[in-house]
Amino acid sequence: MLAERKPEWLRVRPPAGENYVHLKTLFRSLDLHTVCEEAHCPNVWECWGGGTATIMLMGDTCTRGCRFCAVKSGNPHGALDLSEPQKVAMALAELDLSYVVLTSVDRDDLPDGGAGHFAKTVREIKARCPKLLIETLIPDFQGDVEAVRTVVDAGVDVLDHNVETVERLQATVRDRRANYAQSLKVLRAAKGMRDDLFTKSSIMLGLGETREEVIATMRDLRANDVDILTLGQYLRPSSWHLTVQEYVPPETFDELRKAGESMGFAYVASGPLVRSSYRAGEFFLEKVIRTRKPARAG
Repeated sequence: MLAERKPEWLRVRPPAGENYVHLKTLFRSLDLHTVCEEAHCPNVWECWGGGTATIMLMGDTCTRGCRFCAVKSGNPHGALDLSEPQKVAMALAELDLSYVVLTSVDRDDLPDGGAGHFAKTVREIKARCPKLLIETLIPDFQGDVEAVRTVVDAGVDVLDHNVETVERLQATVRDRRANYAQSLKVLRAAKGMRDDLFTKSSIMLGLGETREEVIATMRDLRANDVDILTLGQYLRPSSWHLTVQEYVPPETFDELRKAGESMGFAYVASGPLVRSSYRAGEFFLEKVIRTRKPARAG
């Protein structure tokens, strides 16, 4: 078993700063959840300090139980705050942002998995903040392509769905209702729905995968026209979660970034503390969306 002591490159500062406090207070006042807090993200101080946050829709209880995730599991029994789309749009209208990430817990208890709620939120935001770029980090909707279309048609700029890990480790890491082929299906379907849509996915390292398996996963993502890739270190949220098998050194992340760029990804964010929605504005506004066309495999 790997020692719990983290290497120096994984040390992070505690949350602080004026923007951090402002965002925390604003989200609390509107009863909104963020994945930054619910998933114990190590970069909350940096992203919130820079005015970027990832808003988590549809509550804080997930119908799935992935073994890497700190978000609590349970059955919300169809409960949904129908005013949440307006509250999210109101909150964002108060902030000086150019890019926002919306994600959610898995809601297998809802007929459409929550796709309609995603779409309504996107439309409410676009109505109040028309220049704001929106990324949606969606569940797999149990492979329902029409649910994916509902989100895409709402006008999102980036459609993000994470494969999370290599194919061999899917059953160990993710809930049994998720799987590698289903995730690739979601990404492939989304890409075919709009020519100007960017797609994105993420891989966690340190769960026992080999470098060859990571490279194979990256190739599978490019073969399904994924434009943007993030690679980060898995960090164990609690003793109930999967044990870290390896703390991957920064130089390995650099090597994987170069490999991804050579495969044709429009942008690769790769580093120990990188997360799927890590510093979204910097990574995607400046590097990709406003300056480049979506990449195509081939």
